[in-house]
Amino acid sequence: MNVYDNLKSMNIQLPPVAVPAAAYVPFVQTGNLVFLSGHIAKKEGQVWAGQLGKNITTAEGQQAARAVAIDLMGTLHAAVGDLNKVKRIVKVMSLVNSTGDFTEQHLVTNGCSELLGQVFGPQVGAHARSAFGVAQIPLGACVEIELIAEIG
Repeated sequence: MNVYDNLKSMNIQLPPVAVPAAAYVPFVQTGNLVFLSGHIAKKEGQVWAGQLGKNITTAEGQQAARAVAIDLMGTLHAAVGDLNKVKRIVKVMSLVNSTGDFTEQHLVTNGCSELLGQVFGPQVGAHARSAFGVAQIPLGACVEIELIAEIG
């Protein structure tokens, strides 16, 4: 299985690495692990702002999380040079900008998790995960996700 063939069949083009907005780097590799900084949801090149349970639906949140997954893969490609070197997506942590009574953060985060599984396949793409509801995310984004991958 070639990751780039999967991306092409899904009509997904990987974006370049975004310039960090604060004092951090987009990724750090130590040993065979690559840690990707949190990526916020973007829609048509702009911050995908909003709050789940207020003005963003769960389905829209899933699409935002899917968009974040594409950005994460672009950064992972920049970090390792070839996504086929990814041995395992180890962990995904998702922050969902949501109201106090919104309880579907896990369903929102599926937008990211499911795409990673489709692109990398079940052996590589299945990962541990956390999904949290938070009061706010930088720039008012609806979703922020970070990722840890193992490189073979």
